Amino acid sequence: MSTVPVDAEITIADLERDPYPIYKRLRAQHPVMMVKSVGRILLTKAEDTKWVKDNPEIFSSDDPNTPMRRAFQAHTLMRKDGAEHMRERMAMAPAFSAKNIAHHWMPIYEKIADGLLDELPVGETVDLFPTLAGPFAARCLAQLLGLPDASDADMQRWSQTLIDGAGNFGWAPAPFEASDRANAEMDAYMDRVSPLHLAGPNPSALSAMVATADPIEQSQIRANIKIAIGGGLNEPRDALLSILYGVLTNPDQRAYLLKEGAWGDAFDEGVRWVAPIQVSSRLVTEDTEIRGLPIAKGETVMTVQASANHDEDIWPDGHLYDATRAKRPHQAFGNGPHFCQGKHIARRMLADILLPRLFERFPAMQLHDPAAVRFHGFGFRGALNFPVTLK
Repeated sequence: MSTVPVDAEITIADLERDPYPIYKRLRAQHPVMMVKSVGRILLTKAEDTKWVKDNPEIFSSDDPNTPMRRAFQAHTLMRKDGAEHMRERMAMAPAFSAKNIAHHWMPIYEKIADGLLDELPVGETVDLFPTLAGPFAARCLAQLLGLPDASDADMQRWSQTLIDGAGNFGWAPAPFEASDRANAEMDAYMDRVSPLHLAGPNPSALSAMVATADPIEQSQIRANIKIAIGGGLNEPRDALLSILYGVLTNPDQRAYLLKEGAWGDAFDEGVRWVAPIQVSSRLVTEDTEIRGLPIAKGETVMTVQASANHDEDIWPDGHLYDATRAKRPHQAFGNGPHFCQGKHIARRMLADILLPRLFERFPAMQLHDPAAVRFHGFGFRGALNFPVTLK
């Protein structure tokens, strides 16, 4: 029987810079590949990544070698299975209910969006990363989580620090030193505001966890909030800029979306095209096979949803942004028990609120130099800047 091939040439820096050509080559030549720099067996075909996520009894989320535990100073629900995972996931589920999203969060988010758009200068060239995408995601998330007076700067710094630590597959010391400082700040903040939520229950996630009759452990309440800060800020922020890049570099897409108002399609295609969370790790709990290759118990596989979302078996032209394409399920928000809890609220934030308002105010907005936009990241990926002229 053949063994899993090993690659010693691909570097983390290569993957951070632009992983898509690498994934295209791996899909064609070695869809199951041990990449030494990452220390995991990368799975790049959609069929395989979905199968792994759908079978948690074989592929456990409890990967002891993930840098996430070190970065978050906790064994988070993202690294748990079964009833333990579900108990912690459901602890903050009330904040994400359809009723709360529609009647509580959306009116708040509309005011946040209008306030930020009011501050944008008509006719000038501005960077939408620091002026719109980052603050909108930070401000909305602070409200949702029950951290209402956390500053935009702190929310964004905490999120990026946790992301950097969780994606620190090279185990460099500096990202963990930064995450240790951020953890201390977040713990102190939550200790300060938790009694307020206990005294005055409200729809926020922190309130749902502390004001319930049977709360989860304090350490896990903290961990849940930190997980939401890490993933819940970068997803809408990075999705917004990826969508805008796709729309503004394709005039036909722009015309279609402005005419039809199909911003939900724009959102779905944007997160497929550049998945904000690109990879996930799973621990193999029993000897198994993938594509006829033996995968031993104790190995760690990495499902590359960024690659799965470009799989030629499903999307022959998946490298292109096309909001008009036929709808097919993608894996940007995962699948199985760990399907992203914040998908629906992120979609409504952008498709129902921010995108239509942005183009209503600036229908002739221009991205003069697409090459000036810098995308970056391996575990998490998005644009680092987005200079546009607002017209």
